Amino acid sequence: MRAVLDVLGVVGRNRDLRRVQLAYATFNSGEWATWIAMLVYAYSRGGVTESGLVAAGMLAPAALLAPVVAALGERVPPGQALFAGYALQAASCLATAAALYADAPTIIVYAGFLVMAVSFTMTRPTQAAFAPGLAHTPHELAATNVASGTVEAVSVLVAPVLTGVVLGFGSPATVFALAGAGCALGAMLVAPLRNAVPVVEAADPSERASLFGEGPQLIRRDPQSRMLVLLLGAQCVALGALDVLYVELARGVLHRGGDWAGYLCGAMGAGGVLAVAFTAHLVGRPRLAGPLAVSIAVWSLAFLGLAAVPGVGAALGLLLLVGGAEKTFDVTGRMLLQRVARPDALAGVFGLLEGFQTAGYAAGSLLAPALVALGGAPAAFLGVGAILPLVALVTGRRLLDIDRHATVPVVEIALLRSMPMFAALPPATLESLARALEPLALPAGTDVIRQGEHGDRFYVIAAGEVDVVASGQTVATLRRGDGFGEIALLNDVPRTATVTARTDVVLQALEREIFLVTLTGHAASHQSAHELSEQRLARV
Repeated sequence: MRAVLDVLGVVGRNRDLRRVQLAYATFNSGEWATWIAMLVYAYSRGGVTESGLVAAGMLAPAALLAPVVAALGERVPPGQALFAGYALQAASCLATAAALYADAPTIIVYAGFLVMAVSFTMTRPTQAAFAPGLAHTPHELAATNVASGTVEAVSVLVAPVLTGVVLGFGSPATVFALAGAGCALGAMLVAPLRNAVPVVEAADPSERASLFGEGPQLIRRDPQSRMLVLLLGAQCVALGALDVLYVELARGVLHRGGDWAGYLCGAMGAGGVLAVAFTAHLVGRPRLAGPLAVSIAVWSLAFLGLAAVPGVGAALGLLLLVGGAEKTFDVTGRMLLQRVARPDALAGVFGLLEGFQTAGYAAGSLLAPALVALGGAPAAFLGVGAILPLVALVTGRRLLDIDRHATVPVVEIALLRSMPMFAALPPATLESLARALEPLALPAGTDVIRQGEHGDRFYVIAAGEVDVVASGQTVATLRRGDGFGEIALLNDVPRTATVTARTDVVLQALEREIFLVTLTGHAASHQSAHELSEQRLARV
């Protein structure tokens, strides 16, 4: 529990990450609540067959559009794309609620479901690309991933249970109205961050020409990212089937009401919450293959138990295990993908992942009724439980190889890309530069460089503020994403000012030779650095 609190504390101290995670809670809660309400609505009209068909019908278009929607994160600032996603979710949920309250024709209700399903694909990939630009250190980024997993786990527990309660005394329309209000709150939380991180421009503009962004191109060229996307997508085939089976398990096996679909889903969410304590220990862990293997083993055993047609208590307990295994698998898989995917294509890669996962949910929604028709609920749970172990057997050796080499410095790259003098560097050069950075933490009041000294390093501010003092006069205050020290390096002169830490600061230092060789080898970056140097010389 101490590890969990430490992780949440790391994220909570970063104001921007805190806003994103609070908004993420409204997104996850709304997504789960509306999904369950939709399945219950469809089941009441045609049983497990219609609920499966409706789920697939909603998810298939969303899967196709997810990479297109996520590619917005490569063309506009990710904060703006994130805000747009929350706003569209709120609007579509409220419109669907209005249609249900008005007893509109089913086709209109299902059209609302479709718009809503597409809008919910926007958040995860955009946030995955946004987080490296908001995190101050790699430790903060890892903590953010675990915090996101914690938010998801708590949401899977709380949202389905509350949905069950609302359905017990209300209707699906009430669920959609509440979800819309929650997503509107999420939009308000992220609104101040709309321009916090600029859009990353590709070194070669032609790389952004595709409607789907750069994600599909990178996946074709990068077998490691491709395998992780497919692995996480396969997981969602099982989860999509399980979503449909909740209703069948509640009504057809346990002979309970539709509200029990929410309670059963909540049991899985409770397992995810319990797994949070385990995933918190993944922060800073260099190897992740072990936790992945454990999660798959627990997953398999739990589904074997569900196939034995358990009673109510056993079903809740087994779904608790499924939730814990799923959360561990998802957090470790996404951390690996964020480590190996090229940072300037994160939005596209995670958008492609969102598309694959949504397609997996759709396939699972069709698989569940087919398995039930062939052999009842026991056959369905056996088939669903076998998906992940089979995929793991096929990919095991390559997954171990990925785990050994997944060390891309995504936070450092995001920091450098926020600076005009480095933004145009080719990806390989930028990654090499990021690996050469040396972290340096200094307390407030420390002189980082002094006027008149020989210049041997360039500094980038990762967190905190510094004052620039020339001849006893403060000429500037610099913050995260600003750099200093380039004048002495580019012009081969002594330091022209003293730079003092105004607050506690975290800096990234770059040695003189690496800085000069990198910039002189790229015309646009060299020009940008000289323009900045001339502007600052004019001030001092």
